[in-house]
Amino acid sequence: MGKVTGFMEFDRLEEGYRPVPERLKNYKEFVLGLDEAQARTQAARCMDCGTPFCNNGCPVNNIIPDFNDLVYRADWKKAIEVLHSTNNFPEFTGRICPAPCEAACTLNINDSAVGIKSIEHAIIDRAWDEGWVQPQPAGRKSGKKVAVVGSGPAGMAAAQQLARAGHDVTLFEKNDRIGGLLRYGIPDFKLDKAHIDRRARQLQDEGVTLRTGVLIGEMPASGAGAKVTNWSGETIGAAQLRAEFDAVLLCGGAEQSRDLPVPGRELDGVHFAMEFLPQQNKLNAGDKLKSQGISQIRADGKHVIVIGGGDTGSDCVGTSRRHGAASVTQFEVMPQPPLQEDRPMTWPYWPLKLRTSSSHDEGCAREFAISTQEFIGAKGKVTGVKTVRVEWHEGKMREVAGSEQVLKADLVLLAMGFVSPVSALLEAFGVAKDARGNARASTEIVGGYATSVSRVFAAGDMRRGQSLVVWAIREGRQAARAVDEFLMGASVLPR
Repeated sequence: MGKVTGFMEFDRLEEGYRPVPERLKNYKEFVLGLDEAQARTQAARCMDCGTPFCNNGCPVNNIIPDFNDLVYRADWKKAIEVLHSTNNFPEFTGRICPAPCEAACTLNINDSAVGIKSIEHAIIDRAWDEGWVQPQPAGRKSGKKVAVVGSGPAGMAAAQQLARAGHDVTLFEKNDRIGGLLRYGIPDFKLDKAHIDRRARQLQDEGVTLRTGVLIGEMPASGAGAKVTNWSGETIGAAQLRAEFDAVLLCGGAEQSRDLPVPGRELDGVHFAMEFLPQQNKLNAGDKLKSQGISQIRADGKHVIVIGGGDTGSDCVGTSRRHGAASVTQFEVMPQPPLQEDRPMTWPYWPLKLRTSSSHDEGCAREFAISTQEFIGAKGKVTGVKTVRVEWHEGKMREVAGSEQVLKADLVLLAMGFVSPVSALLEAFGVAKDARGNARASTEIVGGYATSVSRVFAAGDMRRGQSLVVWAIREGRQAARAVDEFLMGASVLPR
């Protein structure tokens, strides 16, 4: 490393945020990235630790010490080459990844981890500004055709890798724009959709055909998947797709939202998070919901309760605050985690500790160890939530007698995660499922990502269930290699 003693000389420097009153006025990104001097100083903290656990902590196995050293030495162009060698879309992960690499940082044993995510963010933003991110079309075509179904991060990564290997790739998306949950799940204030649009243009320049508004298989007749989808009309059957392409790779998201079947669930004002969040993203993109026969779910002046303590719940909090909610309360059924993790027990793995997001800082009451018993309503509309406190003993939850209460609520958002992909797609192809309803496919080096149906592969949330964007990119890249190997007998794509 260029600065062997840097970790002893410099403190961790966090990225800054615009003030809360300012950022609540719009849906623009508000993170203030590190400038060049700050990024180089932060990169100097990388320890030359010999065994860089950060590499394994990162699902795409970013070569973190190398690009840290290059940033310290101000060789930014080489840094983006190293970063792109393992990660197709560092502008996504540099903004929304929770950074398991930092939890695994050797310096994190007894100090603050290197700001790896902020350095990654700085590298890719500099690369775009300098014009270093350019299309990489294949020099020779293979003559093979591949269909990639689902244009989230897994589908985008797979499509790009397969196109660079010389295949004719068509990326199918049921929504009107590509991006999957990056587009219609994550708020614009966390990920500006211009980043997706820029990568879409790169994919096209590399030979990928983008087909939006196309549903593969059949529309789910009922359930959460039918309610949250944003399908716009055209349908292609699974048999037709298999007949037209040499291989099909399923990369759809885990869109089947976890429901809460308690009394009053049918009341107006109780919605899935994925009914609420996509609407605002569409409006930000200039769409007119009323012309599509959609009435927007708004939080203006309402007492909002978000059920679910994860990232999706946090996104609901931030969006509700920008709507002008009277109050926002977030429920989590688990006990409140400790403020500081037990590092000797958890390092280098992802630790259990209290995490406060930027949306929480914008104004949110957080309730832990609380369970919803019933939604209370009047004239068909939700007016409150009946809750009970819970405690955990030997892994089992039990209610605390006498702790029942009713909290006022005009809008309830269910953000308890996703249980599986929408089953209609997998059933259309006849793909065998695992016990959780995902496509059954292994990640073995030989024959990996292949489903039970010949020439049909699966990756990302479709295969592993709800997960992180960085895992989606990893699986998309690995599945692309598996498909390339299947079609050509060998592959030069990185795994």
